[in-house]
Amino acid sequence: MMLGILWLIITLAIYGLSKRLYRARPRVYFSPLLVTPLTLIIGLMLTNVSFETYNEGGKWLNTMLQPATVAFAIPLYKHYEVLKKHAVEIFASVLTGSIVAIISSALFAKWLHLDNQLISSLVPRSVTTPIAMSVSQVIGGVPNITAVFVIITGLLGSMIGPLVVRALRIDGEVARGVLLGTSAHGTGTSKAFELSSLTGTISSISMILAALFTLTVAPLFLLMFH
Repeated sequence: MMLGILWLIITLAIYGLSKRLYRARPRVYFSPLLVTPLTLIIGLMLTNVSFETYNEGGKWLNTMLQPATVAFAIPLYKHYEVLKKHAVEIFASVLTGSIVAIISSALFAKWLHLDNQLISSLVPRSVTTPIAMSVSQVIGGVPNITAVFVIITGLLGSMIGPLVVRALRIDGEVARGVLLGTSAHGTGTSKAFELSSLTGTISSISMILAALFTLTVAPLFLLMFH
């Protein structure tokens, strides 16, 4: 147990240092979501520490993910009037984006000739980790594999999203927030808050809506592919 707690402290320290590095040099390859797991994997391999031992302390980070998501309610309250004004556009856009993400993931998995369990693991990739893992478990996927797909999706989305915004000259904060929140969940939301508080808020609500839509729609669409 003490070794697990030690690795928990190491994880927090690595994340804190990588976050400071990312703030100083905001490049995707310095993202804490990339630097932290890679550093930990190398460290665990070099010290021959098993994942089970690491997770004795690391499990507390997973436990804290869910209440941390509730903190998004603060910016939602601050920009309530804007959200109310654009509610229909946000709702329709996120629903469309969520359906496209589910179908494209399933089709891509079929194209790669993946089995049904891996398809179910890939489908929830566009929503935040704790919810994606829950959806994966419900629809017959492997939650740990889903978590890997979620991280990859978030990193790619936070890297490609701003390029799409610039290329298409998307100036509206609502549009930018929906794009990043729907496609890249928490990582995209973090990038959205770098653009503006309102963009980050829209991204937050888009991420939450995408999770709800995926939880509702994914099992229905998977029946078409199984």
